[in-house]
Amino acid sequence: MKLFTFIRHGEPDTGLDYLLDLDGNVEVQNGQGYWIKMDACRVEVTPDRPHGIRYCLTLHAPDGRRLVGYDNAHAVKPPGSRFKHAARRYPFDHRHPYGTDVEVLYEFDTAYQLLSDFYAEVDKVLKQLMESP
Repeated sequence: MKLFTFIRHGEPDTGLDYLLDLDGNVEVQNGQGYWIKMDACRVEVTPDRPHGIRYCLTLHAPDGRRLVGYDNAHAVKPPGSRFKHAARRYPFDHRHPYGTDVEVLYEFDTAYQLLSDFYAEVDKVLKQLMESP
């Protein structure tokens, strides 16, 4: 389901300019001190970054620990693949879900969808944290 469909100059607007404008933003999420950091910049289009952007969107606890992250800073290798797949290329787009040390592949569609998915997970995690004793 796509949440954002905008038309700009007769073309679908993917939200790329909006995401790039968020580069360097730090947003406080609530009175308990949870915060979000956003980094996004244009890069050369490559097989690793076919959408031409490098991004890192993270939710942090008041003490600075990363709780949730969406990024494409490096390839994601399958668990236990130390040397077995050394010559293979792996996707870069992935997320770091709350409460785990794993990296989960993320299927990048548009920048708007990326932001929507990220904020949906942030909202879910913050709700969970505020409800727990």
